[in-house]
Amino acid sequence: MLSLIVFLPLLSALVLAAVPLSPRAVAWAWVGVGAVDLLLVALAWSRYTAPAAGQLAFDERLDWMPRIGSSYHVGVDGLSLPLVGMTALVFLACAVYSLRDAERPRSRAALMLFLQSVSLGLFVSADLILFFVFFDLSIVGMYFLIAGWGSGTAARSALLFFLYTFLGSLALLLGFIGLYVASDPHTFDIPTLVAAMPLHSSGPVAGLVLGAILLGLFVKTPTVPFHTWLPPAHTDAPAVGSAVLAGVLLKMGTYGFVRIAMPMLPQSWQAWSWVIIAFGVVSVLHGAFVALAQTNLKRMIAYTSVNHMGYVVLAVGVAGLTAASTSSRQLAVTGAVTQMVSHGVVTGALFLVVGVLHRRGRDYDLDGYGGLAGPAPRLAAVFAVGAFASLGLPALSGFIAEFQIFTGSIGAAPVTAVALTGILVTAGLFLRAYQRVFTGGLRGQSAGFEDLTTPEVLAVGALLLASLVIGIFPRVVLDVIEPASSVLVGLVSR
Repeated sequence: MLSLIVFLPLLSALVLAAVPLSPRAVAWAWVGVGAVDLLLVALAWSRYTAPAAGQLAFDERLDWMPRIGSSYHVGVDGLSLPLVGMTALVFLACAVYSLRDAERPRSRAALMLFLQSVSLGLFVSADLILFFVFFDLSIVGMYFLIAGWGSGTAARSALLFFLYTFLGSLALLLGFIGLYVASDPHTFDIPTLVAAMPLHSSGPVAGLVLGAILLGLFVKTPTVPFHTWLPPAHTDAPAVGSAVLAGVLLKMGTYGFVRIAMPMLPQSWQAWSWVIIAFGVVSVLHGAFVALAQTNLKRMIAYTSVNHMGYVVLAVGVAGLTAASTSSRQLAVTGAVTQMVSHGVVTGALFLVVGVLHRRGRDYDLDGYGGLAGPAPRLAAVFAVGAFASLGLPALSGFIAEFQIFTGSIGAAPVTAVALTGILVTAGLFLRAYQRVFTGGLRGQSAGFEDLTTPEVLAVGALLLASLVIGIFPRVVLDVIEPASSVLVGLVSR
């Protein structure tokens, strides 16, 4: 079933690229494929049972490169299944959002379906080489999406994105090779490496391997100071590109922490835990304060992604503090995975909403609008819900994630409470942005502004509804995540 979920969008992309269809047929075909893929994920979720430690659900394996110990091996557990579901939902929302777009729809739909396949493939990969292939293909796909459908200095931003993240992937590959060389027999199989723990000490070799992996993942996440590619990439990317970049591709970095770095190099992770925590806290504070200084709404939301991913880095760093209580560390890790899902749907929705401003007014400047709630009440309403979800308002997914992260982190290391400042600043910047764009008298591009269309409402509404469901019924995801978080903390404690 996992292979069907992963490769259905890719096969559909090949068909769309080869068969000349009308723009309307292409748009609806893209929506149909996305809907079927999401239904397949829902079916897998309904059949999911938490696997035993060291195993994966829906496990599939085929020989691929046996001479080097690499195979086509896929499977899911509570760390990956929620991200698979979030990915399918974000891509479907992007398809619905694009129903009326007329700029080279066939090429865009094929490229987005390609990106959907490689994103899903990464989250189900149980082999390091397979993981790396999908990791790099996501960089290629996003490069062409930004360069081909972006605005402003799109070519420059796409190149910056590609160079930064590709260099990060090379560091990641060096780390993978280090794990392969240290294993006996040599293998790239993730469950085998987790069980064998080939670099079982915190010595210099293990430290270098972890450092290489962390560098690659810090660039992808991104973590300060490896984040400078992110704001221009978001600012110049098309709306669906920004939604996928923030909602899905950034999670490839944080997912790498919990799937690869933490369980395979537990003693080095323990030794580096305070360094990782420091990176997380700095990212939280830097992302929030720099976002507060922005006058470009899209760039502001881009910096909040640095802030929100900093919460995840903080939480996974806390997991390495073995002197702290196990329950606090498990709670922090559960919060980190929940935050990956929450940030995916909420920030994906916000980027689609901001994309409407560019569709209508060709401008993201906060001073370019005013009183927009009058002519566009639906737009004002969904932006408010997205903003409240992002800042962690109760009854929405951001609260569930951040409450667990901070309860667990402060319980394990009270000094991490300094990162709470990030929540206060985030609340202030979103309220300021809402006040400047949506309240007061009409000014700038607001006069005659067309409110959200039906496809736009459905796309953004589906993502925000997911945030609301997680906020009110958190057990839907927590029942899946918590057993895997418990296993992960046990592995890190070895």
